[in-house]
Amino acid sequence: MIDLYFAPTPNGHKITLFLEESGLEYRLIRVDISKGDQFRADFLSIAPNNKIPVIVDHLPADGGAPLSLFESGAILLYLAEKTGTLLSGELRERHTTLQWLFWQVAGLGPMLGQNYHFNHLAPQPVPYAIERYQVETQRLYQVLNKRLGSVPWLAGNHYSIADIAAWPWINAHARQRIALEDYPAVFNWFERIRTRPATERALQIAQQV
Repeated sequence: MIDLYFAPTPNGHKITLFLEESGLEYRLIRVDISKGDQFRADFLSIAPNNKIPVIVDHLPADGGAPLSLFESGAILLYLAEKTGTLLSGELRERHTTLQWLFWQVAGLGPMLGQNYHFNHLAPQPVPYAIERYQVETQRLYQVLNKRLGSVPWLAGNHYSIADIAAWPWINAHARQRIALEDYPAVFNWFERIRTRPATERALQIAQQV
């Protein structure tokens, strides 16, 4: 059994997408970040960076005590290795997958997050920041479009944790002032993931939360 500490953010969606794809049994525990649940002492004991998502695996492979993990990329890697799914064991494909996973967690997520912040949440407009993050967002979409123009999935020929990591951020494209039609390969990839049964189930769960 996996406990997933969750809020319906792009990083939270990554883990429900994986869990629904893999069929791994899990329990969803809501963290209401609007009320500051992420700063509670019990949550901080497993999430020292006070962010979701976090998992607790009550049946780790070593047979030991429950194992907790924070950081969405680390969680995806752990779950892929635990289940043997969505991460190839073949050397080149595996490391291509990890390369794009790290691209998402180090670049795509943070830059698109800053785009959203300065466009929607900043207490006053900061034109330099708005322009800087919009330009970087467009650049990252171009990188993604080029990659997906040559292969069906980020890792190559197979759907993987790299796609799962990136998709929830692209799902927020309207908030980033991005017209997805301007990036046809990204649009095609986005729609193929959006219509997967596991994606539909994960999004329904998020709406309930």
